[in-house]
Amino acid sequence: MKRAVTSLLALTLFGCSVTVEEPPIAEQSQDQRDFDNDGVINARDKCADTPHSAIVDNDGCPTSVNREEENDVRVLFANDSSTIPEVFLSEIQRMADFLEVYPETYIELKGYASPVGNAEYNIGLSKRRAAKVREQLIAEGVAAQRIKTIGFGDAEPVEAESSEATNTLSRRVVARVIGSKGSLVEEWTIFTLRDN
Repeated sequence: MKRAVTSLLALTLFGCSVTVEEPPIAEQSQDQRDFDNDGVINARDKCADTPHSAIVDNDGCPTSVNREEENDVRVLFANDSSTIPEVFLSEIQRMADFLEVYPETYIELKGYASPVGNAEYNIGLSKRRAAKVREQLIAEGVAAQRIKTIGFGDAEPVEAESSEATNTLSRRVVARVIGSKGSLVEEWTIFTLRDN
């Protein structure tokens, strides 16, 4: 009996051993890299450098925003001023370029002022700051109906280590780009700079 079990076990093991040929390895003849990680290989990608937050079509071009993405941009102004210094115009141009990529989005500009001074005056100043940024975005090609401005005056001051820093950082315009589904796409802030 012992011999029968051993023989049966040996036959079973040898009967199951089958030699399988390994499949041939295909050599890759095309470049399959995807530098912008949008899921479309570079050879087919018509829109290089697609933002990571975008849903793309078969050509790798963004069609809509998939998730939230934040990006702070700081533009400094002189105290009690709504004039945008030339050095910061490239930041506004970058935002205009972003809006061009996403035609279904719009931007909301929220102006603020420092808590120093008359509250009524600060409301007007915050509205003028937001309006100046709006004018610059329109000059960069953004349609006026895609830009909403709100002035908050000295509401919601930025907390900082000193009152001087708080005042400087509170003189700002905060911009929110709103996607077609209402989700925040990109956020940036325009601060003001005190006169020396």
